[in-house]
Amino acid sequence: MYKILTLNNIALAGLERLPRDHYEVASEIQHPDAILVRSFKMHEMSIPETLKAVGRAGAGVNNIPLDKMNERGIAVFNAPGANANAVKELVIAGMLMGCRNIGQAWDFSRQLSGSDEQIHKLTEEGKKQFGGFELPGRTLGVVGLGAIGVKVANVAVALGMKVIGFDPGITVRGAWQLDASVRQAGSIDELLSQVDFVTFHVPLIDATRHIINAERLKFMKDKVIILNFARDGIVDDQAVVEAIDAGKVYSYVCDFPSNRLKDHPRVITLPHLGASTIEAEENCAIMVAEQLRDYLENGNVVNSVNFPEVVMPRTEGAYRVAVVNSNVPNMLGQISTDLAHAGLNIIDMLNKSRGEIAYTLVDVDKPVPQAMLDEILAIDGVLAVRAID
Repeated sequence: MYKILTLNNIALAGLERLPRDHYEVASEIQHPDAILVRSFKMHEMSIPETLKAVGRAGAGVNNIPLDKMNERGIAVFNAPGANANAVKELVIAGMLMGCRNIGQAWDFSRQLSGSDEQIHKLTEEGKKQFGGFELPGRTLGVVGLGAIGVKVANVAVALGMKVIGFDPGITVRGAWQLDASVRQAGSIDELLSQVDFVTFHVPLIDATRHIINAERLKFMKDKVIILNFARDGIVDDQAVVEAIDAGKVYSYVCDFPSNRLKDHPRVITLPHLGASTIEAEENCAIMVAEQLRDYLENGNVVNSVNFPEVVMPRTEGAYRVAVVNSNVPNMLGQISTDLAHAGLNIIDMLNKSRGEIAYTLVDVDKPVPQAMLDEILAIDGVLAVRAID
């Protein structure tokens, strides 16, 4: 029986992927094998000794202490792309709100008072101040061409926009999914200098903090619209507010309210709605639950943020061992030697590494005794080892 600790409410559609005859799932549980989490900040919590995996029902993992997980050989999974459609729709809504002044016009309408006749008159007199512009023919810059960025780029093309993308780490899969008309920028500065709209779909790391800053704003087009539905901190809010006040930026639409932003007449802030749909929450929960289950039951790794992708079909009649170790020389040789000394014949083996972590699945011909697991764990550099039923 596997024990799963939930640190947030997880959509029932995901929990149903963990059959009750093999899984105990609760918000309070001792000695969990895995944790399911959404936004709970894990940095200060004590990590259970029994923990083997963490599943984040979403894309970002800023709330999970990856360094601690790496030290303990704990796999961390996320759900990339599961909320992509929800974020894509909000980005398009943000573009329309930004260029058509919808937020400001709505606020104006809500403040009207008097008889219907008076309101109609005030409406006709006031609507001129909210005139905007249309999307077709305008250029959108998409920074980050992962699951969300690709969807945003493609729908913008369908709306008649020109699209420029920048992502030095774009995958082959992402490139195949991208509309052929999307142009590739050689640098972030090249992209920013050409766009009427720009949207960001990247994680917040040192390299992406304040991508939009006072210096870069100088070289962008006048009346540009900036959208940030990725992470707070990617845009220098103070620099953007100053650029709006100077007439350089037309509007700023983001998912991260603050005292600096929330009352500015040319800024629209939303309460972090990017993935807040029933469908996105269910998709994320289902994806991460299935990944946790495959890892616990088979040792397979798919969509981990700290482990290499490792998928090895089960060998009928074999017994499986999973080993997590530091990515240093001669680890595989030592593991194989220990198994051989125990009289265990290796039927199949798969070893891959990612950064500082290496991961090995081994199928052997006989059950692996606990003493053998302890011997492997004692190898200098091995972080975790387990036999998988």
